[in-house]
Amino acid sequence: MRFHQTKLKDATLIELEPRGDERGFFARTMCREEFERHGLLSDFVQQNTSFSAQRGTLRGLHYQHQPHAEAKLIRCIRGAIVDVIVDIREDSETYLHHQLFELTDTNRHQLYVPQGFAHAFQTLTDDVEVSYLVSAAYYPEAESGLRYNDERLAIEWPIPPTVVSEKDASWPLIRERSKALF
Repeated sequence: MRFHQTKLKDATLIELEPRGDERGFFARTMCREEFERHGLLSDFVQQNTSFSAQRGTLRGLHYQHQPHAEAKLIRCIRGAIVDVIVDIREDSETYLHHQLFELTDTNRHQLYVPQGFAHAFQTLTDDVEVSYLVSAAYYPEAESGLRYNDERLAIEWPIPPTVVSEKDASWPLIRERSKALF
């Protein structure tokens, strides 16, 4: 695997290094020792998959509060997505900055999202499947999110969102919040 720092502190784009022959290829998608060498959490407790039928579907921006904060390792295994992360750590020099990443079944890139980031993705094709590892179990009482179209974030989605859940469309705007995000 090749680890690439992003413009957001502690977030990492990971390129797989396929080894192939006439049968196809093999590649590691996670290695505890390599992750730890790069300062990444490597103790994942759950693996999730998400299927979206329609192009333009938007899921997020989600995160969990402490002590249930989670790091994620995101990979698109069918189709294509734009993955968006927002740094919500108030003491970070990249606080409220965001970055977009294209993850596809052909580029096979993975995105390591550290604790203290909100995460979302938008499907760029129909019939998209995303698989991700998380470092903490899901706790409904710790769940929170940012509004995908919050003017303060000014995220430029590559296509107009066509399918958004009621929950994701109704997260409070940043200016409406009375306490810290994370």
